[in-house]
Amino acid sequence: MKYLLAIITLLIILLQYRLWQGNGGIEEIKALQLRLDDLKAEVAEKKERNEILYAEVEDLRKGQEALEERARDELGMIRDGETFFQVLE
Repeated sequence: MKYLLAIITLLIILLQYRLWQGNGGIEEIKALQLRLDDLKAEVAEKKERNEILYAEVEDLRKGQEALEERARDELGMIRDGETFFQVLE
């Protein structure tokens, strides 16, 4: 009877160790869950950025106003008949 009790106690200890510390244990699952949450947040940020970029691309494809605005701001272009003024501070 003593041997059986010792074997059962040893098995319980081993199973508890595997549950808390072993491969696929609770600590590893918590760490993986935190990593998954971080990745989900990163994916949400990337999706939002992609939606903004997609909207900008669609605006550039369909409308001349966005194209003109971009040419003025980024390239410093002006239309025929317009006068360019540069303000120095």
